[in-house]
Amino acid sequence: MKKVKVGLQPLVSRLNLPTVLKTAILPGDSVERLFIATQVGEIFYIGDGVIEPFLDIRSQIIELGASSGGYDERGLLGLAFHPDFYYNGMFYLHYSVAGTQGPSALPKSFHPNPCDPSTLNLEWLNRETQYDHIDTVEEWILQVNGPPIKRRTLLNIRRPFSNHNGVNSLNFSPETGNLILTTGDGGSGYDPFNLSQNDMEIAGKIIEIDVSKDTSDNNPPVVTRFDELPEAFVEMLAVMAKGVRNIPGISFQRLYNRYIKYVGNVGQDLVESIYSFTRYKPVPVTQLIKDSLKHSVLVQESFVNFGWRGWEGVFPSTIIKKCTTNEALDENIAAYYDEAVKTSLYRLPPLTCYYHKEPRPDKYGGTALTGVQSYMGNEIPDLTESVVFTDFARNEDSPPPVQGMLAYTRMRTDCILNDFGIIETDYNFGLESAYYVSLGTNMDQSRLYLGVYGSANVANFYQGTVYEVIPET
Repeated sequence: MKKVKVGLQPLVSRLNLPTVLKTAILPGDSVERLFIATQVGEIFYIGDGVIEPFLDIRSQIIELGASSGGYDERGLLGLAFHPDFYYNGMFYLHYSVAGTQGPSALPKSFHPNPCDPSTLNLEWLNRETQYDHIDTVEEWILQVNGPPIKRRTLLNIRRPFSNHNGVNSLNFSPETGNLILTTGDGGSGYDPFNLSQNDMEIAGKIIEIDVSKDTSDNNPPVVTRFDELPEAFVEMLAVMAKGVRNIPGISFQRLYNRYIKYVGNVGQDLVESIYSFTRYKPVPVTQLIKDSLKHSVLVQESFVNFGWRGWEGVFPSTIIKKCTTNEALDENIAAYYDEAVKTSLYRLPPLTCYYHKEPRPDKYGGTALTGVQSYMGNEIPDLTESVVFTDFARNEDSPPPVQGMLAYTRMRTDCILNDFGIIETDYNFGLESAYYVSLGTNMDQSRLYLGVYGSANVANFYQGTVYEVIPET
């Protein structure tokens, strides 16, 4: 695919790291406004060219970056507005809760060893004490003559590690009207406990939440598995997909009388992947629990399955080691061969992939996918009806400063891996690093917004800028 050149127009700067960019119309208003959620717990919106505060929950967010040199994947990760937000003022948050820091599920970093079966069959034991933190999903309401207040908690999820919690993790489905939660596999690396393929585990799934249902209880218990939830909460939930490593949200593209769903799965060491699907059959969690109690095997075709941890995009998950005879070369070893074979029949193949090491001269290598959005606008004709995605930082053998990557691909229906094209910007970031940390659209997907941060560390505050992607100037 050809390179597309675009411009970037700064909208607001000196922000903390922006995790969510999306628009909504406030009750009683007539203007669609861009809302910006930051990882540290602030939500702003842009009104009449001025940034206005909407909500500040910084005191409710876990301390970020304290034990990791400033980098962190926890915080305020999801914001979604109810489809009837203009009338009911309801919105939803996903964040990591202050005061819930634990010791982690494992005492050291994990690497599978195909020669040591004990590393391939680990179990997450002592979950109530051996965990990293707790994430919560909450329903809030904007009062008519007052600030927003929390109405109820929908989920409290105990997470084994600090990373892979999802980002831009809450979005409403225009098909079903349900809230979609995209959760990561729980973190570390290589999914140590294979949570993403276990039907009872909340981690590593795309979950539909029917927020129209009354839970009667406004504070569910802290859980890791679906079968630990009270019945009223179980009845709200259905599983759309599994085999998730880490997902930066879900995007819906209207095509005639159906919606194409786009998601990206962040890679381990080799590849970043974008998937698309139209038909799916969400499995009610009540059914999952019944099948589990009967020890019956659920028909795997019911799920959309992205294949992780057996598969990383188009490749079986791989351990990369330097060759002992030549350190300039890599030795690639299948991490979970048996699992790759078992899931090969049911996994959804990617729409496109891009790679951490990129030998083609017209491409860039990447490091981590940070956003996937459908673009339906006409102002940038070369991108109309395309799928745009962002990567945290180009993987190049070039000196600093660091810069992220914008790229695009298009839908195809023949299940053949598609190419992708680079989106070049004419914006000069100068000597400052520019990590591409988030991507958003407006309500009709005719505009694209890019979140950029001057540091890889959330604890380096106020280095964020939000841009609108515009035609090349």
